[in-house]
Amino acid sequence: MPSIAEIVAFLEAFAPPALAEEWDNVGLLAGDRLQSAQRVMTCLTITPGVVAEARQRRAELIVSHHPLPFRPLKRITTDTHVGAMLWQLAGQGTAVYSPHTAFDSASQGINRQLAEGLELSDIQPLIPNPSIGEAGTLGAGRHGHLKHPLDLDSVAQRVKQFLRVGQVQVVGRADLSISRLSVACGSGGEFVDAALAAGSQCLVTGEARFHTCLEAEAAGCALVLAGHYATERFGVEKLAEMLGQKFTAIDVWASGAEQDPLRWC
Repeated sequence: MPSIAEIVAFLEAFAPPALAEEWDNVGLLAGDRLQSAQRVMTCLTITPGVVAEARQRRAELIVSHHPLPFRPLKRITTDTHVGAMLWQLAGQGTAVYSPHTAFDSASQGINRQLAEGLELSDIQPLIPNPSIGEAGTLGAGRHGHLKHPLDLDSVAQRVKQFLRVGQVQVVGRADLSISRLSVACGSGGEFVDAALAAGSQCLVTGEARFHTCLEAEAAGCALVLAGHYATERFGVEKLAEMLGQKFTAIDVWASGAEQDPLRWC
């Protein structure tokens, strides 16, 4: 069986920690690097349901897109929600690794996968990161050309089809012509200016603040908001496949317990 250190080395080669945003907390966040791992679970976010699933299926490692912990802790006790989950994970021998924004920005990371899923060509980072090799392939967000211009509602339909969601929120005229599209998984409202600078008529992201939507509308940048969960969950499912292909002797799966906490009613 591979050690957790070997799995971490693969993850860090795929999504180098140097790509992570300064405010982020990525890497091996809990656990013993020397421990072997026969069962590995990926997820978007560690929740009590995910912790219970890891215990039931005896996972030695959780690869969670969102870090746990995210902010520095002075103590780990069951008095807090985060502390209780970390205490339980430690007690059952489950390590935690998070690639988060490094995975978002990697050359084959979530944003690249999202851009390819929406059938963009000439895909480039919205905000390039030249700090480590692979010039032109690393950085935050992505933008590219549509093969043929589409109106905004047709772009929204393509987003729904790729992400397998029933509804999205849209800012902009239904008949607005889109030839260049930008994407930013998760909470990507901050990328509106970068999308405009790249010549995009539309930004696809998970969520954005109300006033960001107003600012985007005034600036002439359409938005398609598909939900934070939907724009990232597919990436951890793909990551489970990649880990399974690399480490064929281990059992790897994407959490079946987690779900989008938001629903339409």
